[in-house]
Amino acid sequence: MPLYDFHCRKCAHRFEALVRTGSVPACPACQSTDLERQISTFAVSSAEKTQQAANKKQKREGDVFSKDQHAMEREIEQHRREDH
Repeated sequence: MPLYDFHCRKCAHRFEALVRTGSVPACPACQSTDLERQISTFAVSSAEKTQQAANKKQKREGDVFSKDQHAMEREIEQHRREDH
């Protein structure tokens, strides 16, 4: 009984399911059998996982930097207006 990841084409729900030979899985959210089997996380190499995690971290750090940068720019502009 392999474990597969699925994406329901009808309601976009993502889930995993144990699939027995000859059985057809159904979406637990809408009961549709119009499913797309996804690549399971264990099927991805360690190097790909590491790079993916690094990319996510870099994006999060970039988002935080961007928010901080915008806040600092707003604060500087506010101080300029108050000084004049």
